[in-house]
Amino acid sequence: MEGYGIDNGIYGPYEQSERAEIYKIVIKELIKKGLAYPCFCSSEDLDEIREVQEATKQIPGYYGSYAKCRYLTVDEAIENIKNNKPYVIRFRSSGNHNNKIRVHDEIRGNIDIAENDIDVVILKSDGLPTYHFAHVVDDHFMKTTIVTRGEEWISSLPIHLEMFKALGWDAPKYAHLPLIQKLENGNRRKLSKRKDPEAAVTFFFEQGYPVQGVLIYLMSIANSNFEGWTIENKSFDLDKFKFDIHKMSLDGALFDLDKLSYFSKEYLSKLKAEEMTSLALEYASQYDKKLEALINKDKVFFTKIMNIERDKENPRKDYAKFSDIYPIVRFFYDEEYNKIISNGYPFDPNIKKDVIKKVLTDFISSNDYSLNEQDWFNSLKALGEKYGFASDRKAYKANKDKYLGTVADVASMLRVALTGNKNSPNLYYILHILDKDTINKRINNAIK
Repeated sequence: MEGYGIDNGIYGPYEQSERAEIYKIVIKELIKKGLAYPCFCSSEDLDEIREVQEATKQIPGYYGSYAKCRYLTVDEAIENIKNNKPYVIRFRSSGNHNNKIRVHDEIRGNIDIAENDIDVVILKSDGLPTYHFAHVVDDHFMKTTIVTRGEEWISSLPIHLEMFKALGWDAPKYAHLPLIQKLENGNRRKLSKRKDPEAAVTFFFEQGYPVQGVLIYLMSIANSNFEGWTIENKSFDLDKFKFDIHKMSLDGALFDLDKLSYFSKEYLSKLKAEEMTSLALEYASQYDKKLEALINKDKVFFTKIMNIERDKENPRKDYAKFSDIYPIVRFFYDEEYNKIISNGYPFDPNIKKDVIKKVLTDFISSNDYSLNEQDWFNSLKALGEKYGFASDRKAYKANKDKYLGTVADVASMLRVALTGNKNSPNLYYILHILDKDTINKRINNAIK
């Protein structure tokens, strides 16, 4: 991540594997104080303890009289280690689950929860720390002031607070976030890394969602007043929005790809064409070789395409992600256009071929490329009226028998001839990006 490299910062090293010595020093200190001990119980031993607890309807876990290794003497523990008996290191809890403690969460306020009495594993047999231990040690030495994590960790909070207290360290503040959910068959469920590709960050990179677009969407989930702020300020600048942790909802937000696409379109539409080209190439060089080839063929030409209706007060919003670009713009390139039309032209079957030929033939000879957009569209209306097409939908609806269709049908003929598609960016801009020879060649080919 930019600005967060492993070599940056003053609280490194940042890779857990390189912090092993730090963890060992703290472990030794806990063992010296009698706050941690080696546990030699095998998985079979732990299964046996669990079976006894289930049979007697006790709370499951390694605690109290069930924590057999906490009662080993130092000599017994040393002897086991000398005999190469595998072990983990456990934290020696002094809590009682019958007692309640009050903890504070920055989002939820005060919570009453059972005290921890489980002797949790803090160092695994492979020498790596568990999350419980790494969290306490890393966030202490990195001077973390607030820990934000999913609400599933609320039940572990008594463990972490007890460890901080045992080590004589001040605990950070905590904010437990509601889980992002997904709607499936009408029911809400937790977003799953196993089931849902969008649960992984790589999904958004591969699809080409702009990073800023994703962050804007996440802010709309995080703070209930963000969307209102964007409308009032006509801005998506996250640096200007004052995030308030107390405005986070306790209800898990539904992950909504349509809403993400909305924010991404809004963001991308406001970029300059040059910046859009640069970001598209950055994405394409890693994930979309076809798009990369088109851009590198002629960056100036591609930038013109990206600039279609971009300088308007209300810019066009064709792209939600960079992977949307190739299928939308490929027709601009002759070799791609020829592939598109290889299966034929999708002209409206309700309009006679002879009519289509006449309209397109007349367009070639009469189109004035010097007109501005509005005047050009008026000329297209005049062309349509000449061949029996209404200049607007209202006139067509008032007297359908009089007309073959509307100016929209005329535009569609031209669009299909020039792009091979029923949908495309603004026709006026297409006519000014493609050269006249290419335009005439494509229309004549469609007429044939």
